[in-house]
Amino acid sequence: MAHVVVLGAGLGGTIMAYELRDALGRQHRISVVNKGSRYSFVPSNPWVAVGWRSREAIEVDLTKVFEKRGIDLHPQGAAKVHPKEKQVELSDGARLSYDYLVIATGPDLAFDEIEGFGPAANSQSVCHVDHALQAKEAFDRLVANPGPVVIGAVQGASCFGPAYEFAFILDKALRDARVRDRVPMTFVTSEPYVGHLGLDGVGDTKGLLESELRQHHIKWICNARVDRIEPGMLHASEIAEDGTVREVHAVPQSFMMMLPAFRGVEAVRGIEGLTNPRGFILVDEHQRNPAYPDVFGIGVCVAIPPVGKTPVPVGVPKTGFMIESMVTATAHNIARLVEGKAPDAQGTWNAVCLADFGDSGIAFVAQPQIPPRNVNWSASGKWVHTAKIGFEKYFLHKIRSGQSEPFYEKLALQVLGIDKLKEVRIGGGTGAPQA
Repeated sequence: MAHVVVLGAGLGGTIMAYELRDALGRQHRISVVNKGSRYSFVPSNPWVAVGWRSREAIEVDLTKVFEKRGIDLHPQGAAKVHPKEKQVELSDGARLSYDYLVIATGPDLAFDEIEGFGPAANSQSVCHVDHALQAKEAFDRLVANPGPVVIGAVQGASCFGPAYEFAFILDKALRDARVRDRVPMTFVTSEPYVGHLGLDGVGDTKGLLESELRQHHIKWICNARVDRIEPGMLHASEIAEDGTVREVHAVPQSFMMMLPAFRGVEAVRGIEGLTNPRGFILVDEHQRNPAYPDVFGIGVCVAIPPVGKTPVPVGVPKTGFMIESMVTATAHNIARLVEGKAPDAQGTWNAVCLADFGDSGIAFVAQPQIPPRNVNWSASGKWVHTAKIGFEKYFLHKIRSGQSEPFYEKLALQVLGIDKLKEVRIGGGTGAPQA
């Protein structure tokens, strides 16, 4: 009997456990190590931050569904991975041995890299439901006492979509509260241009997002390096192409939500051969770590190099479609290894994104995610908002029911005409780059 341990129960880790159970059957053991027993649907956090969702609406207690599917849950979380010993040290000091380990931790949020940054200091966040609930309290204060707002993403950030989403969701919430006319808004981003998204744009995201910002009366600053954040003020340097400071900005703020840079979690950082200098997991084209072939990595914790040089450091996002492709490939490859065969599946590394703007939105498809692409498409409209709500309901049902891929997901993808985007390559092809 093989024992597979999944580290993390977020978007990737939970689905990883379900797909492993389907791929391996009941004769093998699957364990999930996570901080707590609850799954939280992170894409809904911007709605939580303006009061459109509650914590209860976007969380699922995994205890019963894991028990039903024969998956062991260790809610004490991990303190350290010991790949040489093939063990995970839990936060209570116990050790969990494995035959195969899948690291799906998501990121550590590097608020401490900038003075005055983060929910514990002078800015808000939507990266965690706890942060979003704190942001909701700040939003209520803003409505009661309107003032300038700053939204965006700092240097080294790799997940820009939620920053744009929250800017427009906040705009809609302030309009609903009849105070938008008293709230100047500025979008501050490390991207070299609006709509870069860490992907050098997708379709006409530059034109679409610039147009949306103008229509919503939101000013913007690109190539921004945030120097420090003080109560009531953001200090940032706008960097020129040659690396010099083009302009220094002091932007007033009564409310600020800036996305941080990511790094690997403490349980894996600093392990030679396992991670890069930022603590992200090194993987080959089969999601397998080259130094420790019984360890796999999926999701945001995986190392991917940037798409090109930019004046301010910009990372590459790992979108939900890409993560699901990693999951499916990894489940297939571990099943092959258990059978004594070599791994041969590779993720397709495509991106499909629905960015909600409160009452409209932008959708894009990048195939593959990193250019040059075979498909490079973006579009906007009110239908995106409706689609995002539908996806939230679908995915939470998927988590609650313990299903890895129900039939209607395949049907929906075929109806949308993108049924091949999540397809996993079996043998050959170009795989995941290392960083």
